[in-house]
Amino acid sequence: MTGLLLEVGQAVFALLVAPVLVGVIRLVKARLQNRQGAPIWQPYFELRKLFAKEVVISSNASWLFRAAPYVVFVSTLAVTFVVPLVAVPLPFDAVADLLVVVYLLLLGTFFLALAGLDPGSPFGGMGSSREMTVAALAEPTIAVAVFALASGAGSTNLGQIALRIMQSPSAVLTPGHALAFASLFIVMLAETSRLPVDNPSTHLELTMIHEAMVLEYSGRYLALIEWAAALKLLVFFSLLANLFAPWGIATTLTPGALLLGAAVLVFKLLALCTTVAVLETRVAKLRLFRVPELLAASFVLALLAVTSSFLLR
Repeated sequence: MTGLLLEVGQAVFALLVAPVLVGVIRLVKARLQNRQGAPIWQPYFELRKLFAKEVVISSNASWLFRAAPYVVFVSTLAVTFVVPLVAVPLPFDAVADLLVVVYLLLLGTFFLALAGLDPGSPFGGMGSSREMTVAALAEPTIAVAVFALASGAGSTNLGQIALRIMQSPSAVLTPGHALAFASLFIVMLAETSRLPVDNPSTHLELTMIHEAMVLEYSGRYLALIEWAAALKLLVFFSLLANLFAPWGIATTLTPGALLLGAAVLVFKLLALCTTVAVLETRVAKLRLFRVPELLAASFVLALLAVTSSFLLR
């Protein structure tokens, strides 16, 4: 029962913390550009405003358009139950498999792409087409990159991978570990619509990917999609932080260990937010036809990581 309550607590923690990550990235970017920037709580104000607004739906939209935001939100929230955040092992670790995470993320992407096509908007169709191109290269890369760690741990269970690395710190110093981290970091930028793959702050139709799919949404539907996007960012940050540097995760369910695990996770998330913000102020958005090349390079890095993990055992 304690483990189940902790699983629910982790999900609630993720829901509450996820919007802050977006706010921190915006604030750090603003300060690096000599601007004051909005407070880190601004995403919460935006979500509250969107939930209070009226929903406007195209007359061409079907039930799929209305259902997609809920599917995207619930599928992303479900990932927070199986990704190691604060403690390991947990009751849901039995199903916390690598493929479960990949397919839950792909489920949300699939429904969002269908929702972009549903109203018949030309920009929605363009964004859905681009999103599927990115997903076709990004999702397999996630699986291969984490499999490089799974081969050393002897399990595709994410909790077991984290425990294995905590027990064998020397695994972090291997080339396969570094290659897998670089591969997953690039995929994270693509999957969360960050520069240089996409620009989350632009509304220039010819360059949008994620934003083009959600142009037709408003009110609570748009709020759910934005909240799910923030949750997805937290999920990828947690994978990078707790699979590649899992130290600090609680291995016992004592209050002290859990508080320490939560504090260490927040520190790791802030460090990754700062890294992404610095990167986005130093690079320009890639031209659209160069994005598959970048993702193909990340897939090659993941393959090299798997090869290295087998050769250097």
